[in-house]
Amino acid sequence: MKEYLALRVGKRLTSFQLHKKSLLFSFIALLLTIGVAVISLGMGEMKIHPLDVLKVLLGMGSEQDALIVQQFRLPRIIIAILVGAALASAGAIMQGIVRNPLAAPDILGVSGGASIAAVGFLLLFETASIKWLPPIAFLGALFTTLLLYALAWKKGVTPLRLVMIGVGIKIAAGAVVTILIMFSPFLLQNKALLWLTGSIYGVDWNDVLMILPWVVILIAVAAVLARRVNIQQLGDDIATSLGSILQWDRFTLLMICAALTGTAVSVGGDISFVALLAPHIAKQLIGPSFGGALPLSASIGALIVLSADLVARMAFTPIEVPVGVFTSAVGAPFFIYLLYKNRNR
Repeated sequence: MKEYLALRVGKRLTSFQLHKKSLLFSFIALLLTIGVAVISLGMGEMKIHPLDVLKVLLGMGSEQDALIVQQFRLPRIIIAILVGAALASAGAIMQGIVRNPLAAPDILGVSGGASIAAVGFLLLFETASIKWLPPIAFLGALFTTLLLYALAWKKGVTPLRLVMIGVGIKIAAGAVVTILIMFSPFLLQNKALLWLTGSIYGVDWNDVLMILPWVVILIAVAAVLARRVNIQQLGDDIATSLGSILQWDRFTLLMICAALTGTAVSVGGDISFVALLAPHIAKQLIGPSFGGALPLSASIGALIVLSADLVARMAFTPIEVPVGVFTSAVGAPFFIYLLYKNRNR
């Protein structure tokens, strides 16, 4: 028990046991994220020294540096952190429910539903404000998750049926998106393809304020429900015998996963493989416990998206590559490695 720190919220409300190893690695990931954020805030057409960036953040920088950092670059950095944390947390929840390291919202069709909604919106409502795109994508992710759950239901929902039907929904969603793009005007095709690739270009403080409360609240709720995920990882029979309301818990967690995915995709587009990579790395570092893996996965996800965005902005200057290109470049080989590693299971 010395490996854990006890934390109680209220006298009878709830209590947690925090794994010291998880806290250590989460702290390291947080420091790395802050370091990359400071470097990223100083990179661009007008470079700013990291010390000057810190001065701006502390309210002591020049007016010119403050304008560039606070108004143009800082919203993008915060969005990268929030999107990465949301996707990684959703991936950790999905892998906990399905009990499979290959599970992720983008692989099981949740992101595909958001893509259909977003591309359909761009095609059918050409003159509508682009600010409607995030909530439309959010609703698409939620609807797809409800459809996934309904189709997987047969006297309850099992992880295997979720995976099989989820993969089918992903393939079907990809086909629908392709058809929508084929019949859309050329300018809308470019906009849709950019969104599908995954990009946080052009975000502002309104986007930050829109998704910040959702990400914070949903991750906090997932942390409170960590014990239910841990019980499900023992198997359906054991979870039921321990008093878990299995199907209700599974549905609730799946809705949280969908909400996190929809929130992230609504602003960042369909950024692939973060939800697969981050939880797997976290579990390799600290073990399978969901309570410890969730905060570490969120920290690693934020670091991945933030680092990928920095490379995307600076690697081919003045051309800016969508962040999803780099997450896919890293994630695709990693996915193949996981398939190879689990080939005999």
